[in-house]
Parts: sequence; C-alpha cells; structure tokens
Amino acid sequence: MSAIILFMAGIAAIAGWWLSQQGLAAKPWLEEGIAVDLREGSTSSLPPAKIGLGVFLAVVGSLFALFISAYSMRMSMVDWRALPVPRLLWFNTGVLILSSVALQWAHVAARRDDTDGAIIGLCAGGAFAVTFLVGQLLAWQQLRVAGYFLASNPANSFFYLITAVHGLHLMGGLVALGRTTAKVWRGAAMTRVRLSVELCAIYWHFLLLVWLVLLGLLTGWTDDFVDICRQLLT
Repeated sequence: MSAIILFMAGIAAIAGWWLSQQGLAAKPWLEEGIAVDLREGSTSSLPPAKIGLGVFLAVVGSLFALFISAYSMRMSMVDWRALPVPRLLWFNTGVLILSSVALQWAHVAARRDDTDGAIIGLCAGGAFAVTFLVGQLLAWQQLRVAGYFLASNPANSFFYLITAVHGLHLMGGLVALGRTTAKVWRGAAMTRVRLSVELCAIYWHFLLLVWLVLLGLLTGWTDDFVDICRQLLT
C-alpha cells in the first residue's frame, strides 16, 4: 500500500507541475484592464495530441497502480518467495535514465530550432531505450538459468509480468519515436515536429518514473523509504 501511495503521489506531483506549465490555472477574466471573450476562453489552448497523451498516461498510471496493489497484497501470503533481483537491473535503470535525458535534450534542441541537436537526442534516446530492453531480456535469461521460472512461484510471475508490461509500453513509445526521428532526419521543419518531440520526451519521463517505482517495489526500498519518512514525521 505504501508503494501505491508513493506512486500516485509522484504522478499527482508531476501532473500538477505539468498543468501549471501549460497555464491552465490562469484566470484571464480576473485581470484588470483586459477584455476577454469568454466564448474563446472556454476552449483549451492545449493541442489535442497533448491532451490525448495526458489521458493515456492517466490510464497507464492506473494500470500500474493496480499491478502494484496486487503485488503488495499477494506478497503477504505464505507461499510468496521473493526472488533475487538481478544486478543487471541497476545497469538497465541507468540506461533508461540516460534515454530520458537524451529525449529531454532533443526537446530543448527542438525548441531552439536546433535540428542537429534534436537528431542526436532522438537517436541517442532510442539507442539507450533499445539497450534497456535488451538488458531486461538478459535479466530474464539470468533468472531462468538460476531456476526462477515464470510458474515456479507467484513472486516470479509478478516479476515477469510487471517488467514485460513496462517493456511493451516502451516498445510502443519506440514506434512513435522512430516516426518522429525519421521526420527530423528527412529535414522537416522544427515547427512541424516540435510537438512530437515534446510528447516523446514526456512519455519517456513517465516511463522512467514508473520504472523507478517498480524497481523500488521489487527491491523493497519503497517500504524502507516510507518508514523513514514516518519516523521523521513522528
């Protein structure tokens, strides 16, 4: 349950920051000396694609919250035998962080109309993401060689399921990233692809946050973190 609270709090914090950056909290009709047409102000200034991504991320976040809830409840039963977390997951985490940083680099470059910088960031982000997926497959292989099979124990099943679902979402993001990279590579104007680059960066940051929470859940450090916070508050 503590992992769920931590996950949802992180999602809420990021959503609040993102909405504040979009100016949705502004009330132009309260500004003195400014005439505002309320009919025009009733429509959102956000692009439909960005709104759609926000709705999709909310759905995906709810899905992983359900996984976390099921994991937390199932691990309290007597037949639960936690499997050792492969050390390779820490390397994969670092690679995913680099992928997110590269996508942010591409986003900043796109805003500055820097085509070369955007291409470098997009290609680097995609390469790091593919490396992360390969690393996850290698981690699965290490577990299978050690005898931790999918149906051997509920803990094993949850590990494979959670990491597989996260990997599938990352693979879906690679499709959109590939299309955006191809457009930039062909010389499309930055004004036409800037939004696509931004959406890719947002999606990558979200998947990084989800993975960090999942890693904390699998390793058990989320519960330790919550206990430390409780001790500090008391």
